[in-house]
Amino acid sequence: MTARIAIPEPTSLDHAYSSRALPQYIQALRSAGTTPLPIPLTERPEVVARLLAGTQGVLLLGSRYDIDPQVYGEERIPECADPDPARAAVDELLLQDAFNLRKPVLAICYGIQSLNVWRNGSLLQDLHAAGFTAVNHAPGRHIDEAHPIRLAPGSRLERLVPANGLPLLVNSSHHQALKAAGDNLRVTATCPVDGVIEAVELNSPDHFVVGVQWHPERTYATSDLSRALFAALVHEAEAWRPQPARESVLPA
Repeated sequence: MTARIAIPEPTSLDHAYSSRALPQYIQALRSAGTTPLPIPLTERPEVVARLLAGTQGVLLLGSRYDIDPQVYGEERIPECADPDPARAAVDELLLQDAFNLRKPVLAICYGIQSLNVWRNGSLLQDLHAAGFTAVNHAPGRHIDEAHPIRLAPGSRLERLVPANGLPLLVNSSHHQALKAAGDNLRVTATCPVDGVIEAVELNSPDHFVVGVQWHPERTYATSDLSRALFAALVHEAEAWRPQPARESVLPA
């Protein structure tokens, strides 16, 4: 049976943006051999729970809005975009379900930030305001190779596409980034030019939870790493069976 992957709508605040962005994720999931199940941000929690009962994995996607900094204990600065409470609420429901039942998770751009904050991590509200100016992390959607990343040896990402210690090139479309990794999340990729965190994964050998700051859905057709990320999510979803939460902590 083909696995079904829960995927929230990008935002409740800009229908035009959601209409443009969502199809790219849907197409990448379908190309990887799975069935996406979009989760409307207007649904009540009990309806979301019923929808999630028929899924085997989660994809948290990007958004043009930001997470409310008060959630991670900071006052909002002018460069921080408005929050989207409906998206935040649905992300929390999806993450609770995934961690309670150990469903695989792939989190992209806003998604990695949502995952990190949910795990009690924090964010840089704006890279330029925080002094990260050596690399343009938001050069535009048409740039497929915006900057390099370096993968941590032995990480899930490194095993997906061994880079032999050499940087890989990824696209980039974000003004925020992770500041401190959340509970039991390991940093597994950084930009070697400025040190910005580009990926994290759960410190667990048997629960696939990977977050990336770039947009693999946009380069699915041209990037081995992008295809490998979606293939890994699908593989884990197809192998998933209901089981109770049991995080295995590994040394970072």
